[in-house]
Amino acid sequence: MKGNQKATGDGGRKRLSAAAMALALVANPVSAERLKEIATIAGVRDNQLVGYGLVIGLDGSGDQTTQTPFTVQSTLNMLRNLGVTLPPGTNLQLKNVAAVMVTAELPPFARVGQRIDVTVSSIGNAKSLRGGTLVMTPLKGADGQVYAIAQGNVLVGGAGAQAGGAAQTINHLAAGRIPNGATVEREVPLDFATDGPIVVELKTSDFATAARVVEAIDRALGRGRARALDGRTIEVSAPAEANSRVALLGRLMELPVDPVEERAKVVVNARTGSVVMNRAVRLEPVAVAHGNLKVTIGEDLTISQPQTPLAGGQTVAARQGQVKIEQPPAMLHHVRGGADLGEVIKALNALGATPTDIISILQAMKAAGALKADLEVI
Repeated sequence: MKGNQKATGDGGRKRLSAAAMALALVANPVSAERLKEIATIAGVRDNQLVGYGLVIGLDGSGDQTTQTPFTVQSTLNMLRNLGVTLPPGTNLQLKNVAAVMVTAELPPFARVGQRIDVTVSSIGNAKSLRGGTLVMTPLKGADGQVYAIAQGNVLVGGAGAQAGGAAQTINHLAAGRIPNGATVEREVPLDFATDGPIVVELKTSDFATAARVVEAIDRALGRGRARALDGRTIEVSAPAEANSRVALLGRLMELPVDPVEERAKVVVNARTGSVVMNRAVRLEPVAVAHGNLKVTIGEDLTISQPQTPLAGGQTVAARQGQVKIEQPPAMLHHVRGGADLGEVIKALNALGATPTDIISILQAMKAAGALKADLEVI
């Protein structure tokens, strides 16, 4: 009897420990986020750069000059700048040259001489940039000034081959990257050491999140150091000395902020049929009539010729169009209300619907008030 009582007591303690652990998980379901994950500093951002250049050294996979005259013109201009003058009316047949656009992002506080990555993309009809070399290309900003110079070997993450009318391609061959392919030649002016306040900008506008950020900053730096200007912008008083401002920013960006419960949202890509939902999506009980409509349009080629070789007739090819429409009978399904995203997905999958069908179903659910989420179509 004592042994049974001891076993029962151990089992009770195990059940109690498991219940306590579950209660702890429920009490603290989401951990705090660092401020750097939900906000940025005003003025500290990347700047886009773009340039036009030529990729040379291709193995016959460059632009077809008859269809891309700008490639020939760019090549002639490049040769002229290098001191090579061709006779007037020279007809160049280039197969190893491709016209490209070069793009890059200039990071904040970039200094002269720093190296940045660039992306090279064909703008003509080049079949592949694999094995090519980008010739020196100036990269300009939105103000028209040159901020970097790009040059180097293009790395293409793909391969392709063709023979006898058959072709095989792996990945995309008309674009590639040059790691550290550009050198910064001009700095973006950014007056960081000033006596003004530091402005923190939330990545997503939300008044509740802005209020919580102000509370977190006041707890760390003292009451009155931060104030919310609106649902996205928080102003923080800061010293003018550069070292002190950098130290303050480093401390600010590491502050933990209690996350606000995210808004329920469903994002639908109408072009690809992709449907993405966050965990806050809820689904009320609803009945859905789901049926697929299949339309097939084809064409048959009929050949009519004379029955005898010497009849004097002609062979005629006649095309006959065919249209076939199939619509299986629609069935009424009862979908239970989902408590979380997993239940919503399970309920929609139970209908056997494709992503394209789900778009229409979600729109109808939203219109009927059964989908408790914001529906965004991109």
